[in-house]
Amino acid sequence: MAALEVSAGAASDPGPVRAVNEDRVFAGRRVFVVADGMGGHAAGEVASAIVTDRLAELDMSEDLRLDDIRTGLFDSNQDILVSAQRNPAQAGMGATVAGLAMAWYGGSRHWVVFNAGDCRVYRYAHGALTQLTVDHTEAAELVAAGLLDAAAAPTHPSRHVVTRSLGSDPAPEPDVCMLPPTPGETFVLCSDGLFGEVDDAEIEEVLSAEPTPSGAAASLVSLAVRRGGRDNVSVVVVVHADEEEPSAGGADERTVPRPPSEEER
Repeated sequence: MAALEVSAGAASDPGPVRAVNEDRVFAGRRVFVVADGMGGHAAGEVASAIVTDRLAELDMSEDLRLDDIRTGLFDSNQDILVSAQRNPAQAGMGATVAGLAMAWYGGSRHWVVFNAGDCRVYRYAHGALTQLTVDHTEAAELVAAGLLDAAAAPTHPSRHVVTRSLGSDPAPEPDVCMLPPTPGETFVLCSDGLFGEVDDAEIEEVLSAEPTPSGAAASLVSLAVRRGGRDNVSVVVVVHADEEEPSAGGADERTVPRPPSEEER
């Protein structure tokens, strides 16, 4: 089985308003994560670092499975709780997270998309951008219940009230979905600092104009900062190269080569 040609780039900026960047990003070979820390003086940046560090450990596995990702998220939650117990100044810290991972399921590779909170994952393919995750916010829940028009959600007062986050007791249930990989697709993982300033059409424009994932990530972050950057802004862009046009390599490229085991054949 041929290796998947996957390249990735990441960028993050505190923005001109916030003094501290509580976002953290990770772009590995098969695992990609954006975490947005919560808690301000209660060390939100510590919580987001705990999440990315724990999930980064999964990138070393060439036999990554869906259960491994669920376990990594649960362990991240527990790590935050333990750290807060040991350090009273960190009480109340937490993090939202969105991620993408290449895992084995049913004998073949699948993308695993996951989130808890209001970090997002988008998929860009055939010139169209699709949001794959659902925001875990009060505003989004009002929309789902038919009590709020979707067009009003981006400016609703409860759009920043998060209903799921890591660092909770009991642990939150993350949303998880699986997709078969398709050559030519691009994924965007981001904190709410991006889509709070930049709309979907503008994200599409950047992705169509930028030839590299690192350039696309940097351009998206820069655009959000120029728009006001009222929050930290973090983006990871992941590109699955066309089979007809394999990546030429370079600093951005990370391949995912792993044949199936005997039990998966």
